[in-house]
Amino acid sequence: MSVIQKIKEIEDEMARTQKNKATSGHLGMLKAKLAKLRRELLEPSKGGGGGGGDGAAAAAAAAATATAATAAAAAAAAAIAAAAVAAAVAAAVAAVAAAAAAAAAGLRPSVAAALDSVAGSGFDVNKVGDARVGFVGFPSVGKSTLLTKLTGTFSEAASYEFTTLTCVPGIVRYRGAKIQMLDLPGIIEGAKDGKGRGRQVISTARTCNLILIVLDCLKPLTHKKLIEHELEGFGIRLNKKPPNITFKRKDKGGIAFTSAVQGSGKLDLDAVKAVCAEYKVHNADIHLGEDYDVDDLVDVIEGSRVYVPAIYVVNKIDQITLEELEVMDKLPHYCPVCAYHEWNLDGLVEMCWEYLDLVRVYTKPKGKLPDFNEPVVLHRANASIEGFCNKIHKTMLKQLKYAHVWGSSVKHRPQKVGKDHGLQDEDIVQIVKKI
Repeated sequence: MSVIQKIKEIEDEMARTQKNKATSGHLGMLKAKLAKLRRELLEPSKGGGGGGGDGAAAAAAAAATATAATAAAAAAAAAIAAAAVAAAVAAAVAAVAAAAAAAAAGLRPSVAAALDSVAGSGFDVNKVGDARVGFVGFPSVGKSTLLTKLTGTFSEAASYEFTTLTCVPGIVRYRGAKIQMLDLPGIIEGAKDGKGRGRQVISTARTCNLILIVLDCLKPLTHKKLIEHELEGFGIRLNKKPPNITFKRKDKGGIAFTSAVQGSGKLDLDAVKAVCAEYKVHNADIHLGEDYDVDDLVDVIEGSRVYVPAIYVVNKIDQITLEELEVMDKLPHYCPVCAYHEWNLDGLVEMCWEYLDLVRVYTKPKGKLPDFNEPVVLHRANASIEGFCNKIHKTMLKQLKYAHVWGSSVKHRPQKVGKDHGLQDEDIVQIVKKI
């Protein structure tokens, strides 16, 4: 039975199981199994990389079979496997060429086959600038047009689906910061299970500091839930903070479960023990700082979750009425735009800045005025003198004696501070090195 079939069986069983205290342990065990299977599904295969993985595996199998045969037979098997790989690559190139020809002729090509056959190159984009923002959405919602209007980087846009087949980067300069924006190919339902190019797309989304979920206002809002479900299945938690759960393994003593929640919470001891048993954890101290459920506990044990802020960009608002726009305005984390007419793009960039939570710090050489043109941009979680030094050069922290700071983070101006001092937006810093 394949991993996807096992996942489907567990999901069906969870749907059939009633949620109550008597079944909490069983449901916890099922959710833990589901998380393990999803991790197994999303781990890269050991056979080979890109689109030629199957061909490489076939070549290896042919070589292994030929070990007992003559050298001539082994060479023949390798030649056949190489020819198969070459044929697969040629077929992929032909599929893309056919799609381009159909586009030139004004036809609506079917490029789903090309999506499956083309190798995964083009997704390994170097992370540049001070933050990374990824555009995620279904095909033909306006992601490419949005990137072109925001960054000036051309990303092919057309009236048919799957126009973008690779990751297209661009840079937005805002308030002295360089923000990298990535136009990712449209995902399809089932992307978390490896359909289409979902694995590459969502893997790239995991590296982003902010995700823009681009929606077409003319299509059902259920698309929002579908995309959230796909990202959740890949370990991406949108607009959430890491659970305040302490999980510490130990050598003996069994499962010790405590909670700061008074009375009965979402998690009980039976569910905790069932989840731990599935992970073969028999001795551990677990403490809940707040009221959390089984999913949060599984996330903590898995440890491979990323917590990313997200903005829901509702595009093509020029095609709906004001009344419909007011209904959509009730969505949390929502920004209405029209990429084609460039409506509210400034508001979107401002919202991105707010969600990225960046801090600008200006440098001041001794005896000179501060440099207000090229700030050092830090994420607020890392906005300290130590983070400031590491951003400039990794050896600067070793040379640091103390720093003088001007700005809202200090009472006196200047104030002498150490490496642990927290910085605020538009602070001015002067580093004093050891002699």
